[in-house]
Amino acid sequence: MDNRRSRAVIRLLTLVALCLAFLVITLGAYTRLKDAGLGCPDWPGCYGHLDVPNTADEIARANSAFPERPVEAEKAWPEMIHRYFASTLGFIILLIAGTALVQRKTGNIPVKMSVFLLALVIFQGLLGMWTVTMMLRPIIVMAHLLGGFTVLCCLLWLYLDVSKRLDYHNNTALRGLIPLSMLAILVLVLQIALGGWTSSNYAATACTELPVCEGEWHNKLDFANAFHLWSPEAETYEFGILDYEARMTIHVMHRIGALITTLLLAYFAITLWLKSKDYFYKRFSVLLALVLLAQVALGISNVWWQLPLPVAVAHNGVGVILLAVLVAINFSLRIKPEQYE
Repeated sequence: MDNRRSRAVIRLLTLVALCLAFLVITLGAYTRLKDAGLGCPDWPGCYGHLDVPNTADEIARANSAFPERPVEAEKAWPEMIHRYFASTLGFIILLIAGTALVQRKTGNIPVKMSVFLLALVIFQGLLGMWTVTMMLRPIIVMAHLLGGFTVLCCLLWLYLDVSKRLDYHNNTALRGLIPLSMLAILVLVLQIALGGWTSSNYAATACTELPVCEGEWHNKLDFANAFHLWSPEAETYEFGILDYEARMTIHVMHRIGALITTLLLAYFAITLWLKSKDYFYKRFSVLLALVLLAQVALGISNVWWQLPLPVAVAHNGVGVILLAVLVAINFSLRIKPEQYE
């Protein structure tokens, strides 16, 4: 297989994996928000099956084996569907890494990123297992969420690298924006982590008013318990173990983080627009602003309507898109034409 065909194969596999990664993250959010994270109390199967027990005999045996967690098909199926798609994603990333390794001597094949992705998705699988076996311990749930975002961003970077889609635009005047773009990514990742911490501690509905919280919230802040990363031992962390003050603190910090993130990303979008002479980058700045606006609107809607499932899932999905846009901008700013000659 020649170099051009190898890149075409990796490009196709990466595009499929990229779409799957977005789907897996969205399904994961749906599963978590539907309180179905323990819909299957074992791993990797479900009550010892490759699918959800459905006959009377299978359900009876499952309930006997897991008396503390009787079968609830409406929760078990979202969890298993999420696992099916995650496993498929892992298999495709294995194919990507295998293709890159086999064709590494043909030149200009991104072997390091492909192998890193394989190692990352294996670790992500372990986090998925620990999410169940550690009964939704918040730090593991948050790490699993961040792992999913990282896999998607690495797949996007790999796809852009092998597809050469962003190499025809003069970025010389904009390369000075690379530090700002990196800061924007860092702050957004921290905000996503804070959102994951809010969700995993069931703190999303701790405040019901805007713009901050109800009552004397500033006198009730409890940072010591709110951000104790390794939570105290509990039989299960489903529905959370923190008291109101700790959950409220997490929620308030997520809102403050959202404000900081919004201001920084808006500044970056405006700066990119003003400094761009190429409409390619101006379109990027407009896209960033629109996705940011949508994410802010979804965040407000979550509070206003008390976390409706479709809006909460969309908030996760748009967060993925927002990070992907920043990664694509960062990639395009770093391109040097000679890399693709």
